[in-house]
Amino acid sequence: MRIKTITCHNVYNHGATLQAYALMTYLKSLGHDVEIIDYLPPYLRIKTNLLSISSNWIDRPLFWKLVYLVGKIPVRLFWPFSSCKKAFDSFTEKYLRLTGRRYRTYTQLCKYPPEADLYLAGSDQIWNTSYSNGRDPAFFLDFGSDHTARASFAASFGLGEVVKRFIPFVQEKLRKLDNISIREKNGVAIVESLGLEAVHVCDPVFLLEAAEWSAVCSDGVQPTEPYILIYDFEGSEEFKVLVVGLAEKMNLKLYSINNYARCAYADRDFFKSGPSDFLSLIKNATLVISNSFHATAFAIIFGTRFYALPRLKEKVNSRMESLLATCGLEDRFVTDYWKKDLNEFVALQPYECAGAFQQMTQRSKKYLSGITGS
Repeated sequence: MRIKTITCHNVYNHGATLQAYALMTYLKSLGHDVEIIDYLPPYLRIKTNLLSISSNWIDRPLFWKLVYLVGKIPVRLFWPFSSCKKAFDSFTEKYLRLTGRRYRTYTQLCKYPPEADLYLAGSDQIWNTSYSNGRDPAFFLDFGSDHTARASFAASFGLGEVVKRFIPFVQEKLRKLDNISIREKNGVAIVESLGLEAVHVCDPVFLLEAAEWSAVCSDGVQPTEPYILIYDFEGSEEFKVLVVGLAEKMNLKLYSINNYARCAYADRDFFKSGPSDFLSLIKNATLVISNSFHATAFAIIFGTRFYALPRLKEKVNSRMESLLATCGLEDRFVTDYWKKDLNEFVALQPYECAGAFQQMTQRSKKYLSGITGS
């Protein structure tokens, strides 16, 4: 079967790139001809397109948009030379199979749609209506021939609810899909509230075994000392106080893999590292502390000890809560970590995922087999 997937595959985010790779790789292992639709509208090229405006600023008056661009343009001019871009581009070229045509607008995608037997939307926060991609018909597969089957795999709304004014839009688009699967339990509830059915499945990264991910790990990162790996999206003082204190108490070094901003207090800052280094650093860490869904996911895959912390600004925590609840690891999600004594973190014990999580992984594979005829 010819399958074309669509997701946010090239936004210089470790999790986004690796989930795209995982779904493509697993479907190929079932014998299918799989390509990722190379869809890169301006809002997904925010780091490399000088005039792109983020979702948080797109609806603001023109004056404030100009203020935003004045601050961002100098940063974007130098970003390709001082960032992780080279490492990510190398990973994409080596591991991701993309369509021959790059689509820069939804109009182009409608005018020249890739041919396929199945369009598959997923995964990650492609339906988060607080972001531009959650308002884009492309991520709801509203393009191409009516004869092509349409389904989602592990799509995520990101938040606990759809932004109110976009509810009619989401409902209309979802009704056109033949099958819907969602990554979070509350996302299933959202779909059901719209009068539709959805299957709860795992994130694509769990479709591959640890050994398969180890094969993608980088050989370039070879730590010579035990370390705590941190991946912090928000740069809060509370996060810093916790990890610095914990590293000192446990006599461990601090490594940071955040590619959004440099980490001045880390012993080693892997600011320019790509997906392969990300995997290697998680696999070899003594402890992972993060507010990243995919850092947590890969810690589980590799059996690395971890603590997951909440995102306090964006509050996109439902996916983390759903994952850990399914794994039976709710105690690893520390919502009020700034109130905890460091000794509570030091006493961390090994863990095993609940049987319910293994069942969900099998259910996810069964779902994919069902919609692809594998």
